[in-house]
Amino acid sequence: MAGGREIKTKIKSVQNTRKVTRALEMVSASKIRKAQDRMKSSRPYARAMKQVIGHLAQANTDYQHPYLVERKDTKRVGYLIVSSDRGLAGGLNNNMFRKLLGEIRKWQEQGVEVDVVTVGQKASVFFRRVKVNMLATVTHLGDTPRLEQLVGVIKAMTDAYTEGKVDKVFLAYNDFVNTMVQRATFDQLLPVPPAEAQVAHHDWDYIYEPNEKTVLDHVLTRYIESVVYQAVLENLASEHAARMVAMKSASDNATKLIGTLQLVYNKARQAAITQEISEIVGGAAAV
Repeated sequence: MAGGREIKTKIKSVQNTRKVTRALEMVSASKIRKAQDRMKSSRPYARAMKQVIGHLAQANTDYQHPYLVERKDTKRVGYLIVSSDRGLAGGLNNNMFRKLLGEIRKWQEQGVEVDVVTVGQKASVFFRRVKVNMLATVTHLGDTPRLEQLVGVIKAMTDAYTEGKVDKVFLAYNDFVNTMVQRATFDQLLPVPPAEAQVAHHDWDYIYEPNEKTVLDHVLTRYIESVVYQAVLENLASEHAARMVAMKSASDNATKLIGTLQLVYNKARQAAITQEISEIVGGAAAV
């Protein structure tokens, strides 16, 4: 059995760790409300953009935008991966990375190459060790990410798709369901998938000014940016929720461990006292 001094040192160490985990839990609890508000406020815009694109996809037009055309052969796919910059969020990032590696392995088994663009420090570090081609990366978005920070990585992937270097583009992120549940989600970004609520097909078209290409380029680019920005906000809310739950669990485990160590310390202390009494009694009897 360890000595009393060693056990006291362990108890002190666990107590210090509990202070850190409780502080992180409180910080995430204070930030999660603002993150949820930002996420919920941007959802109507993202939903409206999807409806607009659904109508445009159903229009009968002579011009077919590259973002709306499904390609026959898939030789290379791209993944835009959204992760957190910081750790201590339980298995939030690792669960998504593990599922994503399974998807990438399926493509590679079919002879399809994979390119990635990463958002967040965790994805950047992780996928540098994986046999995939990394086109671009952005990190340290902070607690209030801005669209301007994402334009560069979005353009890197859309340019690769427009130039024919990538045939499909997918978006990987953690979807915020509630405080206890965050779901790893993989959505097809390009070509733009059909809208969930399909609009009945008619022989009509919109009137585009100045021309179809200019208008569709602008609208579809805004659509891609809105989808990616919404994914970043969803992932940020998921990060704070996962960290809050993980740190609460760590604090609870630290409390249990302190109780266990305290019992061990009491037993060791009692054993030492008993031994001293026995030595004193034995010495007195010998005299």
